[in-house]
This record gives sequence, C-alpha cells and structure tokens, in this order.
Amino acid sequence: MSTSKIIAIALFIVGAGLLYYGYQISGSVSSQLQESVTGSMSDKAIWHYAGGIICLVVGAILIKK
Repeated sequence: MSTSKIIAIALFIVGAGLLYYGYQISGSVSSQLQESVTGSMSDKAIWHYAGGIICLVVGAILIKK
C-alpha cells in the first residue's frame, strides 16, 4: 500500500472524528444556549465541521491518485 493511500485513510478517519466531535459540541447545552441567543452555531463546532469536511475531501482526492 502506498504512502498516499495510508495518508488518505488517516485523513478519512480524522475527518470523520472531527465531524462527530463537531456534532457532539453543537448538541451541548452551552452551545444550544448560545445558538438560541445569537442565532448561530458556536465557532468551535463550525471549525470542527469545516476541518472534518476538508479532511474528507483531501482524503478522497488522495485515494483517487
């Protein structure tokens, strides 16, 4: 197995973990309270979602090479 495939698999795992952790953060009481007051998700949840999506996309690109 080539190095790029191993990195791609690792990025998929990290991306899935970040998305899951972002989901957990967005469901927390403090995050829901902040969302009800400000009308937007917490910055921490948004960064985890964005990081997870980026890792998944980069992993998909690397797996095709």
